[in-house]
Amino acid sequence: MVYREDFKVLSNDKMCTFHDVTDKTKEIVEKSGVKNGIVVVYSHHTTCGVIIEELAFDKSMTGLETLQQDLVEVLENIIPTQRKEGMYLHPGPKALKFAEEHNEDARGCHNTDAHLRSSIIGRSETVVIVDGEVDLGKFGRIFFVDFNQTGARERTVQVMVMGE
Repeated sequence: MVYREDFKVLSNDKMCTFHDVTDKTKEIVEKSGVKNGIVVVYSHHTTCGVIIEELAFDKSMTGLETLQQDLVEVLENIIPTQRKEGMYLHPGPKALKFAEEHNEDARGCHNTDAHLRSSIIGRSETVVIVDGEVDLGKFGRIFFVDFNQTGARERTVQVMVMGE
């Protein structure tokens, strides 16, 4: 049995956005009728990722949970946010021309940091389903993370359930 569904989330324009998609994923698994198998939460967006983390309960001054803010800070140290032209090789003149031809502004193209973060973090998570329950452990939550900080965007979260 294979069941697929997707849904939309809206990301912030000034900072990394974390969407807790755990409850929606559990609803989709329940709707699928699969009792034992796996669920894959996936992003086809190349500047987004999917992670499993626990709720931190506390919030940072940015409004993110403290574990989320810690992840943002660690990634900032490894891959600084692109704040000026020439900071990274990407985007080059061909990429900027392509973007212009497809009605994307130059600022929107200067998101190399988001692409690199996504490639390191990964764009999917697979979780086991046991007796109809998504097995995340006691504290696990699934987060869809938009690393792109160049504009608010509607994103698509894809969920595929496989099993019996």
